[in-house]
Amino acid sequence: MDIKQKLDELVENLGNVGIVPVIKLDRVENAEKLAKALREGGINCAEVTFRAKGADEVIRRMVRAFPDMLVGAGTVLSAEQADAAYKAGAKFCVAPGLNPKVVKHCLDKGIPFAPGVSSASEIEQAMELGLDFVKFFPAEQAGGLPYIKAVCAPYSQMRFMPTGGVSEDNLNTYLSYNKIVCCGGSWIVPSKLLESGDWAGITKLCRTAVDKMLGFEMVHVGLNCADADEAEAVADEFNAAFGFEKKVGNSSVFSHTYMEMMKKPFHGTHGHIAIATNSVKRALYQLEKRGYKVMEGSQKYNADGVMNVAYLDHEFGGFAVHLVLKK
Repeated sequence: MDIKQKLDELVENLGNVGIVPVIKLDRVENAEKLAKALREGGINCAEVTFRAKGADEVIRRMVRAFPDMLVGAGTVLSAEQADAAYKAGAKFCVAPGLNPKVVKHCLDKGIPFAPGVSSASEIEQAMELGLDFVKFFPAEQAGGLPYIKAVCAPYSQMRFMPTGGVSEDNLNTYLSYNKIVCCGGSWIVPSKLLESGDWAGITKLCRTAVDKMLGFEMVHVGLNCADADEAEAVADEFNAAFGFEKKVGNSSVFSHTYMEMMKKPFHGTHGHIAIATNSVKRALYQLEKRGYKVMEGSQKYNADGVMNVAYLDHEFGGFAVHLVLKK
């Protein structure tokens, strides 16, 4: 696999995770416990910064304990640090700034690298080095999402990982823009919890962040009817009882937006439950980790190539689950 393929694979994997914990771990012996806490919270990824001594050993222990974990090295400021990280098993390297010598060294050795940028000039330097994915740092202080949107007009091929000032409060604002691959942040691995060894607390913060990122909300319930006549009859009954307006479509009849009567049996023994999410793709990634797989062939995409519909290959009380992208 050449470096371009490695970089594309990295972007794909980081995009699925959505959140990259930025970690400064001073106690190497806690590496495995921290990795386990992150994974149990739904984040199978970590950026271990070289701001702490022994960062390469932390990476080595995490990768050894969980080979499938996407562990990278952060604050990589020299070729020597990059080599140490890669030797330890890091799958990528990140830096707060753009040092052309370090970037070139990594790319020549086949190490995926995301340098930090905060200006148009630095973006052009990254492009000159053959990169189309960079860290935007410090994100909030450098102009946040409005700045990223502005520079994406002339640099439409660039993709970003904002880090610095990203929190649970603005995470979805960033991720809502299609040029944002993922966001880095330390709010889910606060130093206080790391120092006290509160792994359950870190798992809880991770799960809360993942749940907020996905933003699951129930939209409607679909009922399987024998035919179109039954679908309309059920809709008429909902209208008579509750005043829900009937809307007849090609394959179903809606009562307001709450109930959908299928004109013939579809997915699910009894019907389906539609659940909206901020990202169908990320939702499927997380749900698969929880033991729920996608129904192959059920995925649909919008005009921008973004997955906006998918069914799970599982029934909940006789109902299929229909994931839809929030509008």
